[in-house]
Amino acid sequence: MNHLGSRYSALYCFLHLCLLRGCASLYVTAKVGTAVSLPCTYAAWKYGRLPFCWARESTSAFGCNNQVIQSDGTNVLSRLSWRYSLAGNLATGDASLRISQVQESDSGKYICRVEIPGWFNDQKTENTLYVFPGEPSQPQVYLRELKQRAVTVSWSPPFNGGRVITAYLIDIKSRDASWNTAVRSQVVQTVATLVDLRPAATYELRLFAVNSVGTSAASNVLTVTTHEAAPEGPPINVKLQALSSDSIKVTWKPPSVELRNGVLRSYIVSYREYDPETRQFQNWQQLSVIATSEEESAVLTNLKPSTQYNVHVQAKTNAGLGPVSTALFCTTLDEVKETTAATTLLSTAAASTKLMQYTSLTTLPPDPPVIVLKEVTDNTISLSWTPGFEGDSPITGFYLEYKAANASWDYTKTVIEFSSNETEATIIEMYPSTYNIRMFATNSVGTSKPSNVLNITIEETGQQNSSSTMSTITEVSMFAENRGGVYTTGIIVLVVLVVLIGAIVTGWQLRRCSVYDKGSKPLQEL
Repeated sequence: MNHLGSRYSALYCFLHLCLLRGCASLYVTAKVGTAVSLPCTYAAWKYGRLPFCWARESTSAFGCNNQVIQSDGTNVLSRLSWRYSLAGNLATGDASLRISQVQESDSGKYICRVEIPGWFNDQKTENTLYVFPGEPSQPQVYLRELKQRAVTVSWSPPFNGGRVITAYLIDIKSRDASWNTAVRSQVVQTVATLVDLRPAATYELRLFAVNSVGTSAASNVLTVTTHEAAPEGPPINVKLQALSSDSIKVTWKPPSVELRNGVLRSYIVSYREYDPETRQFQNWQQLSVIATSEEESAVLTNLKPSTQYNVHVQAKTNAGLGPVSTALFCTTLDEVKETTAATTLLSTAAASTKLMQYTSLTTLPPDPPVIVLKEVTDNTISLSWTPGFEGDSPITGFYLEYKAANASWDYTKTVIEFSSNETEATIIEMYPSTYNIRMFATNSVGTSKPSNVLNITIEETGQQNSSSTMSTITEVSMFAENRGGVYTTGIIVLVVLVVLIGAIVTGWQLRRCSVYDKGSKPLQEL
Protein backbone atom coordinates (compact mmCIF):
# COMPACT_ATOMS: atom_id res chain seq x y z
CA MET A 1 0.00 0.00 0.00
CA ASN A 2 2.87 2.41 0.80
CA HIS A 3 4.41 1.70 -2.60
CA LEU A 4 1.15 2.35 -4.41
CA GLY A 5 0.56 5.50 -2.35
CA SER A 6 3.97 6.88 -3.28
CA ARG A 7 3.25 6.22 -6.96
CA TYR A 8 -0.09 8.01 -6.79
CA SER A 9 1.52 10.95 -4.90
CA ALA A 10 4.19 11.30 -7.57
CA LEU A 11 1.56 11.15 -10.30
CA TYR A 12 -0.47 13.86 -8.54
CA CYS A 13 2.56 16.16 -8.24
CA PHE A 14 3.41 15.61 -11.89
CA LEU A 15 -0.11 16.47 -13.03
CA HIS A 16 -0.11 19.54 -10.76
CA LEU A 17 3.15 20.84 -12.27
CA CYS A 18 1.85 20.23 -15.79
CA LEU A 19 -1.29 22.14 -15.02
CA LEU A 20 0.75 25.07 -13.70
CA ARG A 21 2.76 25.03 -16.93
CA GLY A 22 -0.36 24.80 -19.12
CA CYS A 23 -0.05 21.17 -20.06
CA ALA A 24 -1.74 17.86 -19.21
CA SER A 25 -0.21 14.41 -19.03
CA LEU A 26 -1.74 10.96 -19.06
CA TYR A 27 -0.36 7.43 -18.69
CA VAL A 28 -1.67 4.84 -21.17
CA THR A 29 -0.83 1.11 -21.33
CA ALA A 30 -1.37 -1.38 -24.14
CA LYS A 31 -0.36 -4.87 -25.19
CA VAL A 32 1.74 -5.59 -28.25
CA GLY A 33 -0.41 -6.03 -31.33
CA THR A 34 -3.44 -4.11 -30.07
CA ALA A 35 -4.66 -0.61 -30.96
CA VAL A 36 -4.50 2.31 -28.55
CA SER A 37 -5.87 5.89 -28.52
CA LEU A 38 -4.02 8.82 -26.95
CA PRO A 39 -6.50 11.60 -26.00
CA CYS A 40 -6.15 15.24 -26.99
CA THR A 41 -8.96 17.85 -27.17
CA TYR A 42 -9.24 21.63 -27.51
CA ALA A 43 -12.07 24.24 -27.40
CA ALA A 44 -13.24 24.11 -31.01
CA TRP A 45 -16.48 25.78 -29.92
CA LYS A 46 -14.40 28.81 -29.00
CA TYR A 47 -11.62 28.91 -31.63
CA GLY A 48 -13.04 26.82 -34.43
CA ARG A 49 -10.88 24.22 -36.12
CA LEU A 50 -7.19 24.68 -35.37
CA PRO A 51 -4.00 23.12 -36.82
CA PHE A 52 -2.26 20.59 -34.59
CA CYS A 53 0.47 17.95 -34.67
CA TRP A 54 1.68 14.96 -32.65
CA ALA A 55 5.35 14.61 -31.68
CA ARG A 56 7.52 11.93 -30.05
CA GLU A 57 9.32 12.97 -26.85
CA SER A 58 9.42 16.81 -27.36
CA THR A 59 8.22 19.85 -29.30
CA SER A 60 9.89 23.06 -30.44
CA ALA A 61 8.83 26.67 -30.51
CA PHE A 62 7.69 26.31 -34.08
CA GLY A 63 6.17 22.80 -34.26
CA CYS A 64 6.68 19.14 -33.40
CA ASN A 65 9.96 17.30 -33.16
CA ASN A 66 9.92 13.70 -34.42
CA GLN A 67 6.49 14.38 -35.87
CA VAL A 68 4.24 11.35 -36.35
CA ILE A 69 1.13 13.06 -37.77
CA GLN A 70 0.02 16.60 -38.73
CA SER A 71 -3.42 18.08 -39.45
CA ASP A 72 -4.83 21.49 -40.45
CA GLY A 73 -7.85 20.78 -38.24
CA THR A 74 -9.85 19.33 -41.13
CA ASN A 75 -7.60 16.86 -42.97
CA VAL A 76 -4.44 14.87 -42.29
CA LEU A 77 -1.53 16.62 -43.99
CA SER A 78 1.19 14.03 -43.29
CA ARG A 79 1.86 10.93 -41.22
CA LEU A 80 4.91 8.85 -40.39
CA SER A 81 3.22 5.46 -40.91
CA TRP A 82 -0.14 3.98 -41.84
CA ARG A 83 -0.38 2.85 -38.22
CA TYR A 84 -1.01 6.47 -37.13
CA SER A 85 -4.48 7.95 -37.61
CA LEU A 86 -6.85 10.47 -35.98
CA ALA A 87 -9.41 8.73 -33.82
CA GLY A 88 -11.78 11.58 -32.88
CA ASN A 89 -14.27 14.00 -34.40
CA LEU A 90 -12.20 16.95 -35.66
CA ALA A 91 -15.25 19.22 -35.84
CA THR A 92 -15.64 19.02 -32.06
CA GLY A 93 -11.94 19.59 -31.36
CA ASP A 94 -11.07 15.92 -30.73
CA ALA A 95 -7.49 15.51 -31.96
CA SER A 96 -6.85 12.11 -30.35
CA LEU A 97 -4.14 9.92 -31.92
CA ARG A 98 -4.80 6.25 -32.73
CA ILE A 99 -1.89 3.81 -33.08
CA SER A 100 -2.67 0.41 -34.64
CA GLN A 101 -0.73 -2.81 -33.96
CA VAL A 102 1.42 -1.24 -31.30
CA GLN A 103 4.95 -2.52 -30.73
CA GLU A 104 7.21 -2.34 -27.73
CA SER A 105 9.24 0.29 -29.59
CA ASP A 106 6.14 2.52 -29.59
CA SER A 107 6.58 3.05 -25.83
CA GLY A 108 7.44 6.60 -24.85
CA LYS A 109 6.11 10.15 -24.64
CA TYR A 110 3.68 11.56 -27.21
CA ILE A 111 2.85 15.30 -27.24
CA CYS A 112 -0.19 16.82 -28.91
CA ARG A 113 0.43 20.49 -29.83
CA VAL A 114 -2.57 22.64 -30.81
CA GLU A 115 -1.82 26.05 -32.32
CA ILE A 116 -4.00 28.38 -30.22
CA PRO A 117 -4.17 31.90 -31.72
CA GLY A 118 -1.88 34.39 -29.98
CA TRP A 119 1.69 34.50 -28.69
CA PHE A 120 3.21 31.57 -26.81
CA ASN A 121 -0.07 30.01 -25.75
CA ASP A 122 -0.13 26.75 -27.79
CA GLN A 123 -1.86 23.93 -25.96
CA LYS A 124 0.24 20.86 -25.22
CA THR A 125 -1.11 17.51 -24.03
CA GLU A 126 1.37 14.82 -23.02
CA ASN A 127 0.63 11.07 -23.11
CA THR A 128 3.13 8.50 -21.87
CA LEU A 129 2.55 5.15 -23.56
CA TYR A 130 3.73 1.87 -22.04
CA VAL A 131 3.55 -1.15 -24.38
CA PHE A 132 3.86 -4.58 -22.77
CA PRO A 133 4.24 -7.97 -24.47
CA GLY A 134 1.27 -10.28 -24.17
CA GLU A 135 0.38 -13.91 -24.71
CA PRO A 136 0.06 -15.18 -28.31
CA SER A 137 -3.10 -14.74 -30.32
CA GLN A 138 -5.65 -17.52 -30.64
CA PRO A 139 -4.41 -20.14 -33.15
CA GLN A 140 -6.50 -21.96 -35.75
CA VAL A 141 -6.07 -25.73 -36.14
CA TYR A 142 -6.93 -27.67 -39.31
CA LEU A 143 -7.35 -31.33 -40.21
CA ARG A 144 -4.55 -32.59 -42.46
CA GLU A 145 -5.10 -36.36 -42.64
CA LEU A 146 -7.41 -38.92 -41.05
CA LYS A 147 -6.77 -42.64 -40.61
CA GLN A 148 -8.31 -45.56 -38.76
CA ARG A 149 -6.20 -45.05 -35.65
CA ALA A 150 -4.46 -41.72 -36.23
CA VAL A 151 -5.17 -38.09 -37.09
CA THR A 152 -2.71 -35.50 -38.40
CA VAL A 153 -3.40 -31.80 -37.76
CA SER A 154 -1.55 -28.62 -38.67
CA TRP A 155 -1.73 -24.90 -37.98
CA SER A 156 -0.03 -21.62 -38.85
CA PRO A 157 1.86 -19.75 -36.12
CA PRO A 158 -0.41 -17.01 -34.71
CA PHE A 159 0.73 -13.53 -33.70
CA ASN A 160 3.32 -14.15 -30.97
CA GLY A 161 2.30 -11.24 -28.68
CA GLY A 162 5.76 -9.71 -28.79
CA ARG A 163 7.63 -12.78 -27.56
CA VAL A 164 8.78 -15.92 -29.38
CA ILE A 165 6.31 -18.80 -29.28
CA THR A 166 8.10 -21.60 -27.42
CA ALA A 167 5.57 -24.44 -27.65
CA TYR A 168 2.08 -25.54 -28.62
CA LEU A 169 -0.28 -27.51 -26.39
CA ILE A 170 -2.70 -30.01 -27.92
CA ASP A 171 -5.72 -31.34 -26.01
CA ILE A 172 -7.66 -34.34 -27.34
CA LYS A 173 -10.62 -36.13 -25.79
CA SER A 174 -13.62 -38.23 -26.67
CA ARG A 175 -16.49 -36.11 -27.91
CA ASP A 176 -18.78 -36.90 -24.97
CA ALA A 177 -16.09 -36.45 -22.30
CA SER A 178 -15.13 -33.31 -20.36
CA TRP A 179 -12.05 -31.29 -21.26
CA ASN A 180 -10.78 -32.14 -17.79
CA THR A 181 -10.19 -35.68 -19.07
CA ALA A 182 -8.33 -34.56 -22.21
CA VAL A 183 -4.84 -35.88 -22.94
CA ARG A 184 -2.46 -32.92 -23.31
CA SER A 185 0.70 -33.00 -25.40
CA GLN A 186 3.37 -30.40 -26.07
CA VAL A 187 5.01 -29.91 -29.47
CA VAL A 188 7.23 -27.28 -31.07
CA GLN A 189 6.41 -27.91 -34.73
CA THR A 190 3.26 -26.75 -36.51
CA VAL A 191 2.12 -30.26 -37.49
CA ALA A 192 1.47 -33.28 -35.28
CA THR A 193 0.09 -36.80 -35.64
CA LEU A 194 -1.92 -38.25 -32.77
CA VAL A 195 -1.93 -42.04 -32.76
CA ASP A 196 -3.42 -44.98 -30.88
CA LEU A 197 -6.96 -43.71 -31.42
CA ARG A 198 -10.00 -45.96 -31.69
CA PRO A 199 -11.41 -46.65 -35.17
CA ALA A 200 -14.82 -45.16 -35.97
CA ALA A 201 -14.58 -42.99 -32.83
CA THR A 202 -15.30 -39.26 -32.59
CA TYR A 203 -12.77 -36.99 -30.88
CA GLU A 204 -12.50 -33.28 -30.14
CA LEU A 205 -9.18 -31.47 -30.38
CA ARG A 206 -8.02 -27.96 -29.51
CA LEU A 207 -4.72 -26.07 -29.50
CA PHE A 208 -2.92 -23.42 -27.42
CA ALA A 209 0.17 -21.32 -28.21
CA VAL A 210 2.67 -20.53 -25.44
CA ASN A 211 5.31 -17.81 -25.05
CA SER A 212 7.27 -16.47 -22.07
CA VAL A 213 4.34 -14.23 -21.07
CA GLY A 214 1.58 -16.81 -21.03
CA THR A 215 -0.76 -19.09 -22.95
CA SER A 216 -3.14 -18.04 -25.70
CA ALA A 217 -6.86 -18.60 -25.70
CA ALA A 218 -8.01 -22.00 -26.95
CA SER A 219 -8.19 -22.46 -30.70
CA ASN A 220 -11.24 -23.60 -32.58
CA VAL A 221 -12.44 -27.06 -31.53
CA LEU A 222 -11.76 -29.59 -34.28
CA THR A 223 -14.15 -32.55 -34.29
CA VAL A 224 -12.94 -35.65 -36.15
CA THR A 225 -14.21 -39.20 -36.58
CA THR A 226 -11.59 -41.82 -37.38
CA HIS A 227 -12.12 -44.23 -40.24
CA GLU A 228 -13.68 -47.62 -39.73
CA ALA A 229 -11.52 -50.71 -39.29
CA ALA A 230 -12.17 -54.40 -39.34
CA PRO A 231 -13.72 -55.64 -36.08
CA GLU A 232 -11.23 -56.59 -33.38
CA GLY A 233 -13.54 -59.08 -31.67
CA PRO A 234 -15.48 -62.12 -32.93
CA PRO A 235 -19.23 -62.67 -32.66
CA ILE A 236 -20.21 -63.99 -29.24
CA ASN A 237 -22.69 -66.55 -27.86
CA VAL A 238 -22.51 -68.67 -31.00
CA LYS A 239 -24.85 -71.68 -30.74
CA LEU A 240 -25.67 -74.57 -33.11
CA GLN A 241 -28.89 -76.63 -33.30
CA ALA A 242 -29.60 -79.53 -35.66
CA LEU A 243 -33.04 -78.93 -37.18
CA SER A 244 -33.23 -81.97 -39.49
CA SER A 245 -31.11 -84.46 -41.35
CA ASP A 246 -29.98 -81.76 -43.77
CA SER A 247 -30.07 -78.47 -41.83
CA ILE A 248 -28.42 -76.77 -38.85
CA LYS A 249 -29.47 -73.50 -37.25
CA VAL A 250 -26.70 -71.05 -36.20
CA THR A 251 -27.40 -68.21 -33.75
CA TRP A 252 -25.02 -65.55 -32.43
CA LYS A 253 -24.68 -62.01 -31.11
CA PRO A 254 -22.47 -59.20 -32.47
CA PRO A 255 -18.99 -58.53 -31.03
CA SER A 256 -18.69 -56.25 -28.03
CA VAL A 257 -19.45 -52.62 -28.90
CA GLU A 258 -15.92 -51.41 -28.13
CA LEU A 259 -14.48 -54.01 -30.53
CA ARG A 260 -16.72 -53.41 -33.55
CA ASN A 261 -14.63 -50.54 -34.98
CA GLY A 262 -17.49 -49.25 -37.07
CA VAL A 263 -20.94 -50.22 -38.36
CA LEU A 264 -21.41 -53.96 -38.79
CA ARG A 265 -22.60 -54.65 -42.34
CA SER A 266 -22.74 -58.44 -42.55
CA TYR A 267 -21.51 -61.77 -41.19
CA ILE A 268 -19.74 -64.65 -42.86
CA VAL A 269 -20.83 -68.09 -41.59
CA SER A 270 -18.24 -70.70 -42.57
CA TYR A 271 -18.90 -74.44 -42.28
CA ARG A 272 -17.31 -77.72 -43.36
CA GLU A 273 -18.17 -81.37 -43.01
CA TYR A 274 -16.10 -84.08 -41.39
CA ASP A 275 -15.40 -87.18 -43.47
CA PRO A 276 -15.11 -90.22 -41.12
CA GLU A 277 -13.53 -92.36 -43.84
CA THR A 278 -10.57 -90.06 -44.47
CA ARG A 279 -10.75 -88.60 -40.97
CA GLN A 280 -10.39 -85.13 -42.45
CA PHE A 281 -12.54 -82.03 -42.86
CA GLN A 282 -13.67 -80.99 -46.31
CA ASN A 283 -13.19 -77.49 -47.75
CA TRP A 284 -14.89 -74.54 -46.09
CA GLN A 285 -18.19 -73.31 -47.48
CA GLN A 286 -19.53 -69.85 -46.70
CA LEU A 287 -22.86 -68.14 -46.22
CA SER A 288 -23.23 -64.32 -46.10
CA VAL A 289 -25.82 -62.86 -43.71
CA ILE A 290 -26.77 -59.16 -43.58
CA ALA A 291 -26.39 -57.60 -40.12
CA THR A 292 -29.80 -56.49 -38.84
CA SER A 293 -30.05 -56.72 -35.06
CA GLU A 294 -28.43 -57.68 -31.79
CA GLU A 295 -29.58 -61.30 -32.22
CA GLU A 296 -28.63 -62.92 -35.53
CA SER A 297 -29.33 -66.37 -37.00
CA ALA A 298 -28.91 -68.40 -40.18
CA VAL A 299 -29.92 -71.89 -41.32
CA LEU A 300 -27.42 -74.10 -43.14
CA THR A 301 -29.26 -76.32 -45.63
CA ASN A 302 -28.52 -79.12 -48.07
CA LEU A 303 -26.31 -80.87 -45.54
CA LYS A 304 -25.63 -84.59 -45.29
CA PRO A 305 -27.55 -86.66 -42.72
CA SER A 306 -25.79 -87.99 -39.63
CA THR A 307 -22.74 -85.89 -40.48
CA GLN A 308 -20.64 -83.74 -38.20
CA TYR A 309 -20.06 -80.12 -39.23
CA ASN A 310 -17.60 -77.53 -37.99
CA VAL A 311 -18.98 -73.94 -37.89
CA HIS A 312 -17.59 -70.48 -37.05
CA VAL A 313 -18.77 -66.87 -37.67
CA GLN A 314 -17.00 -63.58 -38.55
CA ALA A 315 -18.32 -60.00 -38.37
CA LYS A 316 -17.64 -57.56 -41.20
CA THR A 317 -17.49 -53.76 -41.57
CA ASN A 318 -16.76 -51.77 -44.71
CA ALA A 319 -13.08 -52.03 -43.75
CA GLY A 320 -12.92 -55.83 -43.66
CA LEU A 321 -13.52 -59.05 -41.75
CA GLY A 322 -12.85 -59.50 -38.06
CA PRO A 323 -11.50 -62.59 -36.24
CA VAL A 324 -13.41 -65.87 -36.25
CA SER A 325 -15.52 -67.04 -33.36
CA THR A 326 -14.76 -70.21 -31.44
CA ALA A 327 -15.24 -73.19 -33.76
CA LEU A 328 -18.23 -75.36 -32.75
CA PHE A 329 -19.37 -78.81 -33.87
CA CYS A 330 -22.85 -80.12 -34.60
CA THR A 331 -24.16 -83.35 -36.17
CA THR A 332 -27.22 -83.42 -38.41
CA LEU A 333 -30.13 -85.72 -37.51
CA ASP A 334 -30.49 -89.23 -38.87
CA GLU A 335 -32.31 -89.56 -42.19
CA VAL A 336 -35.96 -90.52 -41.65
CA LYS A 337 -36.69 -91.86 -45.14
CA GLU A 338 -34.68 -92.61 -48.21
CA THR A 339 -34.59 -90.01 -50.88
CA THR A 340 -33.67 -90.54 -54.49
CA ALA A 341 -32.73 -86.96 -55.14
CA ALA A 342 -29.07 -86.22 -54.87
CA THR A 343 -27.96 -83.74 -52.28
CA THR A 344 -26.52 -80.57 -53.76
CA LEU A 345 -23.88 -78.93 -51.64
CA LEU A 346 -23.52 -75.16 -51.46
CA SER A 347 -19.99 -74.44 -52.60
CA THR A 348 -18.50 -70.99 -52.49
CA ALA A 349 -14.77 -70.80 -53.01
CA ALA A 350 -13.00 -68.64 -50.46
CA ALA A 351 -11.48 -65.58 -52.04
CA SER A 352 -7.72 -65.62 -51.91
CA THR A 353 -5.16 -63.03 -52.83
CA LYS A 354 -1.75 -64.01 -54.08
CA LEU A 355 1.01 -61.52 -53.81
CA MET A 356 2.93 -61.62 -57.08
CA GLN A 357 6.52 -60.54 -57.06
CA TYR A 358 8.06 -59.24 -60.23
CA THR A 359 11.75 -58.84 -60.77
CA SER A 360 13.42 -56.82 -63.45
CA LEU A 361 16.98 -56.36 -64.49
CA THR A 362 16.38 -52.70 -65.35
CA THR A 363 14.07 -51.40 -62.59
CA LEU A 364 14.83 -51.16 -58.88
CA PRO A 365 12.67 -49.95 -55.98
CA PRO A 366 14.28 -47.52 -53.53
CA ASP A 367 16.43 -48.54 -50.60
CA PRO A 368 14.75 -48.23 -47.18
CA PRO A 369 15.27 -44.97 -45.30
CA VAL A 370 17.22 -44.81 -42.04
CA ILE A 371 14.92 -43.67 -39.23
CA VAL A 372 16.35 -41.94 -36.14
CA LEU A 373 14.70 -41.04 -32.84
CA LYS A 374 15.35 -37.37 -32.05
CA GLU A 375 13.57 -36.91 -28.74
CA VAL A 376 10.87 -38.38 -26.50
CA THR A 377 9.19 -35.84 -24.22
CA ASP A 378 6.30 -37.09 -22.08
CA ASN A 379 4.09 -38.78 -24.68
CA THR A 380 5.47 -36.91 -27.70
CA ILE A 381 7.84 -38.73 -30.08
CA SER A 382 10.04 -36.70 -32.45
CA LEU A 383 11.83 -38.58 -35.20
CA SER A 384 13.55 -38.01 -38.52
CA TRP A 385 14.74 -40.13 -41.41
CA THR A 386 17.34 -40.09 -44.16
CA PRO A 387 16.34 -41.38 -47.61
CA GLY A 388 18.48 -44.10 -49.17
CA PHE A 389 19.30 -44.82 -52.81
CA GLU A 390 16.21 -43.87 -54.84
CA GLY A 391 16.50 -46.80 -57.30
CA ASP A 392 15.55 -46.38 -60.95
CA SER A 393 12.85 -43.82 -60.24
CA PRO A 394 12.64 -40.76 -57.92
CA ILE A 395 11.20 -41.39 -54.48
CA THR A 396 7.54 -40.35 -54.47
CA GLY A 397 6.85 -40.66 -50.73
CA PHE A 398 7.32 -42.47 -47.46
CA TYR A 399 4.96 -44.28 -45.17
CA LEU A 400 5.44 -45.12 -41.53
CA GLU A 401 4.07 -48.20 -39.76
CA TYR A 402 3.37 -47.91 -36.03
CA LYS A 403 2.20 -50.71 -33.75
CA ALA A 404 2.28 -52.04 -30.21
CA ALA A 405 5.40 -54.07 -29.48
CA ASN A 406 3.40 -57.21 -28.72
CA ALA A 407 1.33 -56.99 -31.93
CA SER A 408 2.07 -58.37 -35.38
CA TRP A 409 3.02 -56.08 -38.25
CA ASP A 410 0.17 -57.65 -40.19
CA TYR A 411 -2.52 -56.67 -37.70
CA THR A 412 -3.50 -53.69 -35.54
CA LYS A 413 -1.04 -51.23 -37.02
CA THR A 414 -1.22 -47.54 -37.91
CA VAL A 415 0.02 -46.30 -41.28
CA ILE A 416 1.02 -42.63 -41.70
CA GLU A 417 1.96 -41.31 -45.13
CA PHE A 418 4.46 -38.53 -45.89
CA SER A 419 5.47 -36.71 -49.06
CA SER A 420 8.89 -37.16 -50.65
CA ASN A 421 10.21 -33.84 -49.28
CA GLU A 422 9.34 -34.56 -45.64
CA THR A 423 12.09 -35.96 -43.41
CA GLU A 424 10.77 -35.49 -39.87
CA ALA A 425 7.58 -36.02 -37.91
CA THR A 426 6.05 -35.60 -34.47
CA ILE A 427 3.87 -38.43 -33.12
CA ILE A 428 1.73 -38.06 -30.02
CA GLU A 429 0.99 -41.33 -28.22
CA MET A 430 -2.18 -41.52 -26.12
CA TYR A 431 -1.23 -44.41 -23.82
CA PRO A 432 2.05 -45.40 -22.09
CA SER A 433 3.43 -48.66 -23.49
CA THR A 434 6.14 -50.05 -25.75
CA TYR A 435 5.79 -49.40 -29.49
CA ASN A 436 7.59 -50.31 -32.73
CA ILE A 437 8.09 -47.89 -35.61
CA ARG A 438 9.46 -48.63 -39.07
CA MET A 439 9.33 -46.85 -42.43
CA PHE A 440 9.22 -47.59 -46.15
CA ALA A 441 10.12 -45.54 -49.24
CA THR A 442 8.14 -45.74 -52.47
CA ASN A 443 8.71 -44.83 -56.11
CA SER A 444 6.98 -45.64 -59.39
CA VAL A 445 8.67 -49.06 -59.47
CA GLY A 446 7.63 -50.28 -56.04
CA THR A 447 8.19 -50.15 -52.31
CA SER A 448 11.44 -50.53 -50.41
CA LYS A 449 12.20 -53.10 -47.78
CA PRO A 450 11.39 -51.99 -44.21
CA SER A 451 13.80 -49.65 -42.47
CA ASN A 452 15.40 -50.25 -39.13
CA VAL A 453 12.85 -50.61 -36.31
CA LEU A 454 12.62 -48.10 -33.45
CA ASN A 455 11.58 -49.69 -30.17
CA ILE A 456 10.15 -46.90 -27.97
CA THR A 457 8.86 -47.26 -24.42
CA ILE A 458 6.68 -44.52 -22.93
CA GLU A 459 6.54 -44.77 -19.13
CA GLU A 460 3.62 -43.58 -17.04
CA THR A 461 6.06 -41.50 -14.97
CA GLY A 462 7.05 -39.60 -18.07
CA GLN A 463 10.43 -41.34 -18.48
CA GLN A 464 11.08 -42.96 -21.80
CA ASN A 465 13.51 -45.55 -23.06
CA SER A 466 14.23 -46.04 -26.70
CA SER A 467 16.42 -48.24 -28.81
CA SER A 468 16.95 -48.88 -32.48
CA THR A 469 17.41 -52.36 -33.89
CA MET A 470 20.96 -52.92 -35.12
CA SER A 471 21.75 -54.43 -38.48
CA THR A 472 23.59 -57.78 -38.28
CA ILE A 473 26.63 -58.75 -40.31
CA THR A 474 24.33 -60.96 -42.38
CA GLU A 475 22.16 -57.93 -43.21
CA VAL A 476 25.28 -55.97 -44.14
CA SER A 477 26.32 -58.82 -46.41
CA MET A 478 22.91 -58.78 -48.07
CA PHE A 479 23.29 -55.04 -48.59
CA ALA A 480 26.67 -55.63 -50.18
CA GLU A 481 25.24 -58.31 -52.44
CA ASN A 482 22.48 -55.98 -53.60
CA ARG A 483 24.91 -53.16 -54.24
CA GLY A 484 27.81 -55.23 -55.53
CA GLY A 485 31.33 -53.94 -55.97
CA VAL A 486 34.71 -54.41 -54.40
CA TYR A 487 34.37 -51.30 -52.22
CA THR A 488 31.38 -52.55 -50.23
CA THR A 489 32.88 -56.07 -49.90
CA GLY A 490 36.07 -54.51 -48.54
CA ILE A 491 34.08 -52.68 -45.87
CA ILE A 492 32.48 -55.96 -44.78
CA VAL A 493 35.87 -57.71 -44.56
CA LEU A 494 37.21 -54.78 -42.53
CA VAL A 495 34.28 -54.99 -40.08
CA VAL A 496 34.85 -58.75 -39.61
CA LEU A 497 38.60 -58.22 -38.99
CA VAL A 498 37.90 -55.49 -36.40
CA VAL A 499 35.49 -57.82 -34.55
CA LEU A 500 38.04 -60.70 -34.57
CA ILE A 501 40.90 -58.48 -33.38
CA GLY A 502 38.67 -57.09 -30.59
CA ALA A 503 37.80 -60.62 -29.47
CA ILE A 504 41.48 -61.68 -29.43
CA VAL A 505 42.53 -58.59 -27.42
CA THR A 506 39.66 -59.02 -24.98
CA GLY A 507 40.55 -62.70 -24.43
CA TRP A 508 44.21 -61.82 -23.80
CA GLN A 509 43.22 -59.18 -21.22
CA LEU A 510 40.82 -61.52 -19.45
CA ARG A 511 43.52 -64.22 -19.10
CA ARG A 512 45.66 -61.67 -17.26
CA CYS A 513 42.91 -60.90 -14.72
CA SER A 514 42.44 -62.78 -11.43
CA VAL A 515 40.07 -62.38 -8.50
CA TYR A 516 41.73 -62.33 -5.06
CA ASP A 517 40.41 -62.71 -1.52
CA LYS A 518 41.58 -60.66 1.45
CA GLY A 519 44.62 -62.88 1.81
CA SER A 520 45.78 -61.95 -1.66
CA LYS A 521 45.38 -65.54 -2.89
CA PRO A 522 43.83 -66.24 -6.25
CA LEU A 523 40.24 -67.41 -5.90
CA GLN A 524 39.26 -67.83 -9.54
CA GLU A 525 41.10 -67.44 -12.79
CA LEU A 526 38.95 -65.43 -15.22
